[in-house]
Amino acid sequence: MTPTARLALVGDRSPNVRSHARIPEILDSLALREGLHLDAYWIPTEEAEADPAGGVAGFDAVWVVPGSPYRSEAGALAAIRTAREGEIPFLGTCAGFQHVLLEFARGVCGLGEAQHAENTPDADAETAVIVPLSCSLVGHEGVIRVTAGSRAALALWKEHTLERYHCSFGPNPAHLETLRAHGLEFTGTDEAGEVRIAELPSHPFFLATLFQPELRGDDTRPHPLIREFATAAVRHAGIVRPPTR
Repeated sequence: MTPTARLALVGDRSPNVRSHARIPEILDSLALREGLHLDAYWIPTEEAEADPAGGVAGFDAVWVVPGSPYRSEAGALAAIRTAREGEIPFLGTCAGFQHVLLEFARGVCGLGEAQHAENTPDADAETAVIVPLSCSLVGHEGVIRVTAGSRAALALWKEHTLERYHCSFGPNPAHLETLRAHGLEFTGTDEAGEVRIAELPSHPFFLATLFQPELRGDDTRPHPLIREFATAAVRHAGIVRPPTR
């Protein structure tokens, strides 16, 4: 029997954030059509901040969802760190992607002063890992080129995909080489060559996208990246909590 995976949805749930309404529908579809059962729990970022493990210890997977600015940057970062260090399957979309880069800069690259310009508007170019985009991507749709052989490419079964955005912040190019040098791989770019997907190949499943795969299409065919994340979550549940016979 396939185990049910416990999923932490980290973010400040709001009826005004479309992805927050879509995600439960997608999880229902994964269970119905793919046999991948995820028991989801919403964890507000302030609650995550109150726990040194970001509120996600004991979960089989962590999804840091859109909806920035988060009420607690520290809570989002703590959840990401626990997933990264604990090898818990992880997905970050939109603001989740942005905070992955911020957490990696601070926690792995030693850039303790790294900042997110939305959370710290007076951050300068030397410390801002996440900066305002030259052109907002709110409501934008665009092609993503994916690196051959990457986790994203293997999930998509192709090297390009059309995706939707709802963001105004993205990575500062000045810090990308430092992040790469410490093991974070950037495996998807837009048509202008701007980074849009990040992966941690040393991790069982750790992937983040600036675009929002949860907004693509309808619920009849869950996005391949979300399906692969769900598969990793169920796999983790089977290893940590084998089903009883």
